[in-house]
Amino acid sequence: MSPGPARGRTTGADGGGRRGPVRRWQLVRAGSDAVPASTRRFMARARQRRMRAALPWAIAAGVLGLAGLVAWALLGTGLFGVREVRVEGAELVSAVQVRDAAAVPDGAPLAGADLAAIARRVGGLPAVERAVVTRDWPDALVVRVTERTGVAAVPRGEQFVVIDAAGVVFRTLPRQPDGLPVVRLAEPGPDDGATRAALEVLAVLTPELRAGLVDVTVEGLARIKLRLRDDRVVVWGDATRGADKARVATALLDRKADTIDVSAPDVVTLR
Repeated sequence: MSPGPARGRTTGADGGGRRGPVRRWQLVRAGSDAVPASTRRFMARARQRRMRAALPWAIAAGVLGLAGLVAWALLGTGLFGVREVRVEGAELVSAVQVRDAAAVPDGAPLAGADLAAIARRVGGLPAVERAVVTRDWPDALVVRVTERTGVAAVPRGEQFVVIDAAGVVFRTLPRQPDGLPVVRLAEPGPDDGATRAALEVLAVLTPELRAGLVDVTVEGLARIKLRLRDDRVVVWGDATRGADKARVATALLDRKADTIDVSAPDVVTLR
């Protein structure tokens, strides 16, 4: 038997008809031992550098994905919807009035609730001075109400309206409330000059004058007078120099006079 062609070679005819060996190349993977150790270390360090460079991007992508999932759960589903609007500090207004003013739909996403807007709506109630709204996870809003404090009552027909220190009318009662002085004026309100003048007078009264006070009448900005329990009248004039007028009027309470005129506190008139 004649020997066959050598491995890696084949035979063929050339242009002249002669047959000769033809090389056929074959890729052979070298073993790990064939790669120098320095090259292997270089390649390992290169892989580590690529991994370190890619790690922050992978972490960022994971964080963004997680944030998107959380946002979807909070805003796009009813998982954390409002199930309760809890009211604290309300006495003059009812919890139902506060909830109606808050106008938060049941099941609305708790995370998406506009707390400032809710507080403004609740603060629009006449008896509410301010409101603070917070979230109570997982499903409640808490509305903390600070109500107005009355400082005077103003007769209106058969009823009385109550005003606070800013002159805001926030309550109507069928009779005079206990513990509040009466102020008689035409149109009570925070922008009314007569209301502001009356409040300035009330703020400077001494305990003695306040204890004997029946009412304060404002007929004009310079025509303010106090009526006391013993049917005496203190002519106050305007609201300026209130502390001086209060001090002088208090000192003259023991004098026998129906009218004490302190409109000019340096020159007092008794009648």
